[in-house]
Amino acid sequence: MAQIKSRKHSKTVSLVALAATLPLTAHAADSEQQSTRLPTIQVEAAAENAYKKDTLSSAKFTQPVLNTTQTVAIIPEKVLKEQNATTLTEALRNVPGVGTFSLGENGRMNTGDAVTMRGFDTANSIFIDGVRDLGNVTRDMFNYEQIEVFKGPAGTDNGRTAASGSINLSTKHANLEDSNSATLGFGSDDYYRATADLNKKINETTAIRLNAMGENADGIGRDGVENKKWAIASSLGFGLGTDLRVFLDYLHTEQDNKLDGGIPTVGVPGFDANKSTNAAIKSLANYLNSHKVDTSNYYGAPEDFDDVSADMATARIEYDISEKTKLANTARWGKTEHQYLSTFSGNAYTTTNPANPNDASAMRVSGSANNGDTENEIITNQTSLVTSFNTGRLKHDVSTGVEFTREEMKTRGWTATVTGTNSLYNPQGTVHTALVRNTNGNGDSEGQMDTYSIFAFDTIALSPKFSVNGGIRLDRYKLDSDSFVNTAASGQPAKYEAVNLKDDGNLFNWKVGALYKPTPNGSLYANYAVQQQAPGTITGGDGIGNANVFAPSGSASSNNNLELDPQEINTVEVGAKWEFLDSRLLLTGALFQTELTNELEKDGELYYQTGEKTVKGVELGVIGSLNDHWQVTAGYTHQKTDIKNVTQAASSQLVSADGSSNMPFTPSDAFTMWTTYSMDKWSIGSGARYNGEMTKSKDGNAVGPSVIPDYWVFDSMIGYQATPNVGIQLNINNLFDEDYISSINRGGLRYIAGAERNYRLTFNFKF
Repeated sequence: MAQIKSRKHSKTVSLVALAATLPLTAHAADSEQQSTRLPTIQVEAAAENAYKKDTLSSAKFTQPVLNTTQTVAIIPEKVLKEQNATTLTEALRNVPGVGTFSLGENGRMNTGDAVTMRGFDTANSIFIDGVRDLGNVTRDMFNYEQIEVFKGPAGTDNGRTAASGSINLSTKHANLEDSNSATLGFGSDDYYRATADLNKKINETTAIRLNAMGENADGIGRDGVENKKWAIASSLGFGLGTDLRVFLDYLHTEQDNKLDGGIPTVGVPGFDANKSTNAAIKSLANYLNSHKVDTSNYYGAPEDFDDVSADMATARIEYDISEKTKLANTARWGKTEHQYLSTFSGNAYTTTNPANPNDASAMRVSGSANNGDTENEIITNQTSLVTSFNTGRLKHDVSTGVEFTREEMKTRGWTATVTGTNSLYNPQGTVHTALVRNTNGNGDSEGQMDTYSIFAFDTIALSPKFSVNGGIRLDRYKLDSDSFVNTAASGQPAKYEAVNLKDDGNLFNWKVGALYKPTPNGSLYANYAVQQQAPGTITGGDGIGNANVFAPSGSASSNNNLELDPQEINTVEVGAKWEFLDSRLLLTGALFQTELTNELEKDGELYYQTGEKTVKGVELGVIGSLNDHWQVTAGYTHQKTDIKNVTQAASSQLVSADGSSNMPFTPSDAFTMWTTYSMDKWSIGSGARYNGEMTKSKDGNAVGPSVIPDYWVFDSMIGYQATPNVGIQLNINNLFDEDYISSINRGGLRYIAGAERNYRLTFNFKF
């Protein structure tokens, strides 16, 4: 599937005809004329640059990446193929400081693409072709041609987003080239995967494209974890190559998995059973503190499951009114149904042989479970107009439009009851979990959010070297939800009553930037932006993508309390972007600061919105081609975080478990790099990832580690193009079999170990 060698397009220019116009040389010895024939000159176009992309898919960004006054990372399809990155989480490893670092709280777990970026939960600031994508699901990359990561201000572009920015996935669409490709993949941990990408030109202006994927694999190095999924996507294109184009797209996805609930942190650095308030656990402390469990152990129950069914239908119309003016309309309906049950290790350690506290075979661990039953639905319509014009000597590039979005969410309450215990060091699936539907509406909720938006962006060229830009967005939102509340007094039988919650208001987001170009291939810029998040939509920008939003928000300690003021995010960034090697290579650098205000602070029994969270740092990047054979993408970020007057967990003003004011799940330093070199039929690649030390969030349980150690991971790839139509690619991930913590829960009692060394062999076909 990976392109093994960069292709060149040669163009031969014959100058024979020009010779007749040149003066003829006369010889004194005779009068015969001698014709002059010039040699044929070969002109070769530059090799294709499959890494560096110069434009963004969104019409809201009218300038090339070089002149965009913001940190933007583009992950191209070629990198995804070379790395065999099949999920969004795997793809985002190419962006420093982005990852799934949090496993969730003790009573719940993160599922799907639980992404953290610049210290903030970004899981529901994920968009597909500029439209919000709801649901805590794992997104497969089979139907996307590039991923765009916008760090910093994104509220003006998309409305409600996380303080850290947003992520946009650009879909593959039908085009006028007949092309067919497929892949077959095999690997360790019973990995099997097949994909197909078929594009057919029907006539001069019409084409159809079909993408399909099927995968079956176990969790890498994990007993009991299973990943099964299939998906199909179609795209019909009409009027291609004309001024009026119509695209009709449909995507259906099915997933049938068993989730990874993690393994106990027993024995990892920082685990200390002596801090437990349980005497039985303390009696086992010496052994527990020094003996890790095997990272392949699975503590789930036979009843566990994770089922996802998702559909998405999109109609897009593009009309070129003139060479400078384009009109577009996107309408989408999407629905995701997600049900899961996950059983994992609890927080009680016991022994069946108390006379020998070092008897590993006698040690037992309790079980706990989490479940979810949600349905997300979205209907949206976006209309945009992009145009260019002059006012006197000033050139304007304008993008403006309106949007309407309705997001609906339903949750259904179930109770999971775990029975039995597992062997701590040799679990055999001896716990069982029963799932029973709640009565009286307990845990059920329905919610709807309607958002009406209008936006405008303008880039004004004041001179060939200096320009300013700005954007404004006004969102009018209405939130309406129904849930059931236990109104019984403490100690009395439960009494559930229906409660309706409403909220509405206006959110005004804006940004402004300035760009100076000392040379055509270089830019210096600065920007400042303000965005808001409405109460009831606070959890990392999750909006109604979070099941907790429709819990009764009357609790003063909840950021989703509808009586609160909107949170405000202020972002400032200064940076530089420079192209080298005939614009084949782009280097970027930026200094940034993001400040979120109106967080909750507790003073006695009362809460006030005086808390702040701040992230500031530096980010560097490079992407493109060093020559016709060597391509590279790399990034580094250093982040310094600070929390002031924020209350969370155990009535503490510090939310990091180590007692510092650092924001949890935010690596202080992060680095990522991937590079390939192609020669003849061969291609080799290698990559490195580093995540620095970071803290986890504070929890009432102090036994688990409070700090997650740093780690390096190295990957490699080798490819061979056997024939023009058949290629073979071998990926070896975690080459040196690094043992590290990939994510950890808030209590620090369970974690997911990073994937051990694994292999993927892929056969790529063109036909």
